[in-house]
Amino acid sequence: MTTELRVLDPAEWDRWYEVLALAFGGVQEDPEEIRLWRDLTEHDRFLGAWDGDLPVGTAGAFSFRLTVPGGASVPAAGVTMVSVAGTHRRRGILTSMMRRQLSDVRAWGEPLAVLTASEPEIYGRFGYGAASYTTHATIDTHRVRLSVPEGTDAVALRAVDPAAAAEACEAVYARLVPTRPGMLARRPGWERLPLLDPVGNREGASARQCVLAERDGEVVGFALYAIKPDWSFAGPDGSVVPHQVMALEPAAEAALWRFLCSVDLTSRVRIHSRPVDDGWQHLVSELRRCEPTVREGLFVRLVEVGAALEARTYQAPVDVVFEVADAFCPWNEGRWRLTGDTKGAVCVRTSEPADVELSVRELGAAYLGGTSLVSLAAAGRVRELRGGALTEASVAFGSPVAPWLPHGF
Repeated sequence: MTTELRVLDPAEWDRWYEVLALAFGGVQEDPEEIRLWRDLTEHDRFLGAWDGDLPVGTAGAFSFRLTVPGGASVPAAGVTMVSVAGTHRRRGILTSMMRRQLSDVRAWGEPLAVLTASEPEIYGRFGYGAASYTTHATIDTHRVRLSVPEGTDAVALRAVDPAAAAEACEAVYARLVPTRPGMLARRPGWERLPLLDPVGNREGASARQCVLAERDGEVVGFALYAIKPDWSFAGPDGSVVPHQVMALEPAAEAALWRFLCSVDLTSRVRIHSRPVDDGWQHLVSELRRCEPTVREGLFVRLVEVGAALEARTYQAPVDVVFEVADAFCPWNEGRWRLTGDTKGAVCVRTSEPADVELSVRELGAAYLGGTSLVSLAAAGRVRELRGGALTEASVAFGSPVAPWLPHGF
C-alpha cells in the first residue's frame, strides 16, 4: 500500500466526507445532517487514507460510554464513517485503518469498540461480533387490539413541539441508559440527533411529532413519531412511524403505544429497531399478525479482553478459563481466567488448562448478554473443553434485559 494514513485535519473534513458520501451511494445529504456530523466529529479520533492529495479512505471513533450488564457505564469507541473509495479496493486500506484504529483505542484506555454494520460480514474478520438485535414489525391496527395494564388511563398525554420537549425527552432517556445493556450515554451535542429531520429523509411522511406522557405533572415517557398519509379506494390507509418510544413505567409506555395505534386516518404502526424483549409484544392481541423480524443491532469488539470482562458483572457465579484467539489484536491471545458474580469480576492471564475455546469475535457477541455462548457452540464457533464449563459461562454471561442500541452513530 502506498497511501498515507493520518489523523483527520479539520480543514480537510469536507473533502474527507465527500469520499464517505460517495462510498454510500453519493446521494446529496441535507445540509442540516452534514452540519450535525461535522459538529460531532472528534477530529483527533478520525482517520483518513490519502493517495497524494486525494482522500481515498475514512474511519472514525466517537468517544462513548456504553452500559454493560450490571449497569456500569464503560468507555467504548463508537466506530463510524468507515469507507474506502471504489478505485482503491483490494490494497489493504481498510485493514490498515482497522488495525491503526484498534491500536489507538487501546492507547486511549478504552476496552471496547462498537459499531453498526452496513455489511456485517466485513467486520467479523476484525473481531466484531453481533451483540444485540432489534425487532421490526407492523401492527395492523384494524385487526390487532391492545390490552393495556392497570393505571394506563391515569397517564396524561400532551402533544408538544419536539424541540420544545427536547430537554424533557433527554431526561427520560438518561434515566433509562443504566437500565439496559447496549445503551449509550449521550455526550453534549448528541441531543440534537433525535431532532434531526431532513425533508429528504422522510419518504413522504410528515415532520417529526412528539407526545409526552405525564403522571402528576411529571414527564414519564415520550414518543417521537411521524405520520405517512395514504389513501386507497376504500378510504384512509396511512401509517404511523415511531422514531423513539421511551417510558419510565409500563403504564406510560402502554399509553404511548395505545395512542400511536389510534391515530386518525391510519391503519398500521410501522415499528423499526426496537428491543427484542419490548413490552408492546405482550400488549397486542396477536403477535403473529405483526410479522416481527429480527436483525443485528450493535457489534462489539473486545479491545482489551481482561479489562472488558472485568468491567461488567455476571448474573451467576462463574470461574472459567477461556482460550482466546485474536490474530488481529495479538495482545488478547491466550488463556484468561474469569471469576465473577453479581458483585464484580476479575479476569487475569493464566497458565491453567482452558475450559472453553473461542475467538474474540464470540466473546464480543456474548458480551452484552444477548447472544448465548451455548448457541454459538451449537454453530461450532465455541468449543467446550471441560464438561459443564460452557453452561456455567453461558448462564453467567446472560442478561435479564435484552441489550439494545436505541440509535445509530
